[in-house]
Amino acid sequence: MLDIPLRVRVHVDAWIAAQNDMGVCDAIERNAPVGKPTAMSAPHLPKVAGIDSAVPAPAHTSSPLPALPASAAPPGAVIQDRLAGWVSDLTTLHELTERLARTASLDAALHELLRAGAALVGARRGMVVLEPAPGSSRADCFEPDHGPALTKGLGLTHAELGHIETVPRGATAYGRILDGRLPDGRPGPGGPPEAVAHPDLLAETLDPRHRDVVVRLGYAASYTQPLASDAAGTLGAAVWMYDEPAAPVERQCHLVGLYMRYATEHLARLLELEHARATVATVAEELLPSRLPRVPGVQLAVRHRTGPHGGGDWYDALPLPEGALGLAVGSVSGSGPSALAAMGRLRASLRAYAVMEGEDPVAVLSDLELLLRLTEPARTATALFAYAEPASRKIVLAGAGHTPPLVVGERRTEFVETSLSAPLGMLACWEAPSVELSPEPGETVLLYTDGLLRRTGDPMDRAFARLHAAAASVPKAVRHDPAAIADQVLRTVLPEGLDEAGSVEDVVLLAARFD
Repeated sequence: MLDIPLRVRVHVDAWIAAQNDMGVCDAIERNAPVGKPTAMSAPHLPKVAGIDSAVPAPAHTSSPLPALPASAAPPGAVIQDRLAGWVSDLTTLHELTERLARTASLDAALHELLRAGAALVGARRGMVVLEPAPGSSRADCFEPDHGPALTKGLGLTHAELGHIETVPRGATAYGRILDGRLPDGRPGPGGPPEAVAHPDLLAETLDPRHRDVVVRLGYAASYTQPLASDAAGTLGAAVWMYDEPAAPVERQCHLVGLYMRYATEHLARLLELEHARATVATVAEELLPSRLPRVPGVQLAVRHRTGPHGGGDWYDALPLPEGALGLAVGSVSGSGPSALAAMGRLRASLRAYAVMEGEDPVAVLSDLELLLRLTEPARTATALFAYAEPASRKIVLAGAGHTPPLVVGERRTEFVETSLSAPLGMLACWEAPSVELSPEPGETVLLYTDGLLRRTGDPMDRAFARLHAAAASVPKAVRHDPAAIADQVLRTVLPEGLDEAGSVEDVVLLAARFD
């Protein structure tokens, strides 16, 4: 007999219960030979580890095989073969869902869903449309970037996806699923929609624009599966396309249906996570200046990005009496909503101290440290405050455990030598001397947080050298524009950009060019 581990037998029992309609359980009870049903007429799917990068050719529906004669094989061998097939299917399904579970972004999850579905139904190309219900939190998370729906393709170019999207929604199976309608266009009865197969599209009566797209893209059949479940509702639909008239067999439909129900729940979780991240980023942006002030004698530019968990890096630029300008950058320990709230309180407090005694940066940071120690004793923060007089090109600055500014000019690119000091909230009494700086006409002072250095992944000494080299390599043709300088530095230090996947660090880069 086939040696099946106990853990697998439990899954096999559940699988057998779902196969009653195939007549196998009755055959087992009678100990009688059975014929292979239509659902098992296709060859067993390969395990995920053995799937070739080229998706299998379309699987045509075949008629049921004739029943095996009683003398052809012992009944036990037929049953063992069926059980082995079910175990193989369960293993394939388990490996595919494990791959999907390891995806941490919408793009990665949708790509994996298309790839796995194509392997399960035997198709070469596919498309998934993600369109949560309007007004839901899931819809809000990607609407600013992608509109009300997100479309991804497998084996289809952007132009080909564009051609498909020109077909009226009501003329496509996926459009009717998203609109909650039956395949014939009538309103659906409610509940999760069903899959739709079109074995031979050119033999059907199609909308003229749909027929044109089918002929232009060269596919002859399609199979559409909804992304829907009772808990998550309808999130979208996936369509796989065959080059020749074909349709998945019953076994393939059953497997891909199970996979899509799991994928729906996984995508719903990712959409909720994206919505939470978007909310955190929005709150962080609202806690920072909506625009930079215009002060004669200086030009300002800033680049900022909040990490996915919501960090506490911040910046500020505020006009002060007598034409002066206050510049500040800082970072609060921790992440998430509590760090964002602390960042907002710290920035607001610094603004108040800067208005009252901004010409003395040491006094501003001393008052800020006292406030932090009294109101939030468990939290620390770094900060740098600079009091600038653009008319005389004079800067007085002080830092508390913060990275030193970087001066970029025609004849020099160098870090400002600031005194070593502890972060705010770490000592019973914070004190550090101030530093005076006189930038030359046309020089730019860069203030930044350590997140810019940490995102490089290098040790801090190498990260500082990388930043220095990036600033020194800024072309002379763009050194008159602080925004261009900031962009050039970021492109050089972070080649993958501020939206680098997987990075949890906030980034602040504030550039001030003195005329």
